[in-house]
Amino acid sequence: MAGRVIGAKLALFVGDHLATLQRDDTPGLMWAGYWDLPGGGIEPGETPLQCVLRETYEELNLTIDRDLITWGRDYGTSSGDISWFFAAHVPGSVEAQIVLGDEGQAWALMSVESFLLHDKVVPQFKPRLGDYLAGVASVRIERKR
Repeated sequence: MAGRVIGAKLALFVGDHLATLQRDDTPGLMWAGYWDLPGGGIEPGETPLQCVLRETYEELNLTIDRDLITWGRDYGTSSGDISWFFAAHVPGSVEAQIVLGDEGQAWALMSVESFLLHDKVVPQFKPRLGDYLAGVASVRIERKR
């Protein structure tokens, strides 16, 4: 039996850069202080796509049209659960709309190269971003509203 879906993340390209968030430094928080991507835990009744769109709004104040999500894959976790990873592109002008929500210390637009080489990026997202950039096949994205 497949694991349960626990959350979703978004590689959101704002122009040529990735929208990133620096995680809080809360003691006990996994990857505290590391740079992360928008997304988080799924709520009851949500699809992974609905989850990542909601989380992106909560964390960066950005409403992303679901049709801009052009790539997505489900990834297993060490516990057997499933976490989704999506990709979307918006124009660079969207930067002016970004406002940090109530989670995280800061946000930044980071070049892909900087993200992939940074030693303080949540590590599992580097190979997932690499899959997207390498053209690894997407799986069907559920777009129910």
